[in-house]
Amino acid sequence: MRIQKPVVRPGLDAASILKEARKLLAPRVEQPSRRAFLMHTLTLGGVAMLSGCTLSDDENVETALSAISRWNDRVQGWIFDPNALAPTYPASMITRPFPFNAFYGMEDAPAVDETEYRLEVTGFVADTHRWRLDDLRAMAQTEQITRHICVEGWSAIGRWGGVRFSDFLKQVGADVSAKYVGFKCADDYYTSIDMPTALHPQTLLALTYDGKTLPREYGFPMKLRMPTKLGYKNPKHIQAIFVTNTYPGGYWEDQGYNWFGGS
Repeated sequence: MRIQKPVVRPGLDAASILKEARKLLAPRVEQPSRRAFLMHTLTLGGVAMLSGCTLSDDENVETALSAISRWNDRVQGWIFDPNALAPTYPASMITRPFPFNAFYGMEDAPAVDETEYRLEVTGFVADTHRWRLDDLRAMAQTEQITRHICVEGWSAIGRWGGVRFSDFLKQVGADVSAKYVGFKCADDYYTSIDMPTALHPQTLLALTYDGKTLPREYGFPMKLRMPTKLGYKNPKHIQAIFVTNTYPGGYWEDQGYNWFGGS
């Protein structure tokens, strides 16, 4: 079978196309072996072949990159092992101070009033009552010391405590055959994850950091801590959780980041 060479409009910068494609396929962190083959084989022709698009103009290039990103999400979902644990570390390796990271400055982090706070739970769940923090603190608690990996290229080790998210989903009668769990936050951030990741034993509804109430800068009143995901998939200041079969997207994902976001 003869494979037609991709057509690139004169003036379209192939190097820039590949740079953007690599950015979508693999954020700027050390690449897991499960994605290494993509990086080794990615060429301009590969972009066209994987996406089924002719690279003839900027619009087609964007379509091609989006198609590759969606394909990469599917591949990561297929090979995700819900029983494989991320590494844990001794307390001596905790990064101090743990870095602040958001799309705004620390002084702009939302200040949530605990006395007024109620967590909203909707979608495919049996129990939709609003949760107070004391209700969550009354559930069985667990801790982990794990590495946070940021798409910007840095990482840090932190100590997180709270409710195993699978326990919470069980408590609210969530339909675990649903595809997605979505999150809405007090700072207008939003994201979503796949159900297998939601049920992973290390996915934590974090209420504390380093043995103390979760500080404002780290996500008070709660954040979702997932050592199997890149940092932008770990929402902070969570106000609402919903279970759905409709793709919910995310703040950065809707701007071109990979949705699966595995670390």
